[in-house]
Amino acid sequence: MGTRITTWNVNGIRNPFGYQPWRDIRTFEGMFDILEADIVVMQELKIQRKDLRDDMVLIPGWDCFFSLPKYKKGYSGVGIYTRQTACAPIRAEEGVLGVLSPPGSSTAYRDQPPESCIGGYPDLEPLAELDVDPASLDAEGRCVVLEFPAFVLFGVYSPANSNGMRDEFRYAFLTALETRLRNLDRMGKRVVLVGDLNITRTEEDSAAGLLDVKKMVMTHEEFISTPNRRLFNQLIEGGEVVGDRDGGRENPILWDVCRGFHEGRHGMYTHWEQKINARPGNYGSRIDYVLASISMKSWFSESNIQEGLLGSDHCPVYADFKDIIQLEGKEVFFRDLMTPPGTFVDGQLANSGVTKSIPALSGRLLPEFDRRQSIKDMFTRKAAIKAPASSPPETRTGSQVPAQFLASSPASASLGTKRKGAPSKATPALKHTKIVGSNPQHNAKNGQLSLKGFFAPKVALSSKTGATNVETECSTTEVGQQPPDAAESQAMQTETILTESDRDDTASQSEGPLLFPSEAAKEGWSKLFTKRGPPLCDGHGEQCITYTTKKKGPNFGRSFWICPRPVGPTGTSEVSGEWRCKTFIWTSDWNREGKELAASK
Repeated sequence: MGTRITTWNVNGIRNPFGYQPWRDIRTFEGMFDILEADIVVMQELKIQRKDLRDDMVLIPGWDCFFSLPKYKKGYSGVGIYTRQTACAPIRAEEGVLGVLSPPGSSTAYRDQPPESCIGGYPDLEPLAELDVDPASLDAEGRCVVLEFPAFVLFGVYSPANSNGMRDEFRYAFLTALETRLRNLDRMGKRVVLVGDLNITRTEEDSAAGLLDVKKMVMTHEEFISTPNRRLFNQLIEGGEVVGDRDGGRENPILWDVCRGFHEGRHGMYTHWEQKINARPGNYGSRIDYVLASISMKSWFSESNIQEGLLGSDHCPVYADFKDIIQLEGKEVFFRDLMTPPGTFVDGQLANSGVTKSIPALSGRLLPEFDRRQSIKDMFTRKAAIKAPASSPPETRTGSQVPAQFLASSPASASLGTKRKGAPSKATPALKHTKIVGSNPQHNAKNGQLSLKGFFAPKVALSSKTGATNVETECSTTEVGQQPPDAAESQAMQTETILTESDRDDTASQSEGPLLFPSEAAKEGWSKLFTKRGPPLCDGHGEQCITYTTKKKGPNFGRSFWICPRPVGPTGTSEVSGEWRCKTFIWTSDWNREGKELAASK
């Protein structure tokens, strides 16, 4: 199989591990093997640099490159993982504009020497007209750029417009991205753009858009002419544009790889709204793409979505490259172009030291991970050579430790060798005294085995014996240390467990009759404090589920009940059938009705 590139908005870097098949593996190495990918581009990681862990960075056989938000916590974030035996970037950058600086340098990417940067950076003046700060645009963790000899790869998470408050920021980001892609194309570099772009090309890529056009909420021309969609369609071959094309955008430069392999396919969606459980009914949109330079169309063998893989509100999208491609009229092994010159020759690995010259942006080179091993590697090291049995170690006083202690005492492992950096003065062992009662269950090695022991009386005196049966267990102390003195032993806290016969005697000595509430009183209190169960939906007679209103307005914060079934392909409620019915009940109305019914009885 050829080299595969996969893009996936994971909605949190660890989010997929809550679903099958990732739940059984719970490692990124295993995840990448299931995806059968050589380049994995993840979006919406929702972490900052301080949240990176060994299993995210020190993955055996993989390099990683991140662009994480500098200020906002749990927000955006892009990561690209590359398999070392398949590809190795020669340059890596963070951000679209090039205003950020590489690790260990104070010079921005765009100000680096031409041989050290990827290039194609857009002019910053148009951003000033949109009142967008260039530094903030690149500081949100939305773009990682890797350059291979074959092409320049952009891993992108484009801003969404969920609340309508960031129209200018979103348009500025897309404009800067489109400008840089065109600049690189003019420089003669091929480009591949993958990620969550948060744009649909036409209503064919949006169930909601298709419904709006069908209901005449808007026309087809109005749908494809929104500013962001118009810009996007002018970038792609075959993109529909109403009227004349904009200046500087006369020619498209990218090919929609997945749509190119599935022309006319309906319902090829990559994102579904979780709040309305839209995935079972396939009420979604296609906003995740693999786009490549038009000159690379013949390089691909297959591309598709993987809607059956759960783990996020998006599904993975992949594209496979051919093993042998046509380049300038010659047949070339693709992997020869995906690593520094000389690494692969005729498709075979010729230089195993591919990771020795990885770019500075690599996660492996971060100070907190550099020159470190993964946890898995730490446990595969060879065991240390044991000291000869003929020369047992000596204690601090110079006396030798008997052989039987070396075999049985846990502390003997630390007597022969001393961990680097440990204090030279021995730390005295803690002395634990455990005092238990005669109850055999209390002496279990695993401690308390049930909740009943938690509610047993802590201290009670027996009227029969007049004394408690106490058993004291002292832990073994190290060689040369004295046991606790008598005063310390007497000061220790004791715990007495009351036997069953003692409880009976104590209960018999209680004065007065035991009072129990009447059945009527019980029922009254139960009605008062018992929460009313959920209502049943009208269409299916199933228990409803509750949601809370998030939209600003008079009902903000109010909860309501609706049918538990997912919405249908049209996204609307139905009278009956397999999809969500029209049941809608305010929680406050449902609770009020319950109290009125209880009062009437």
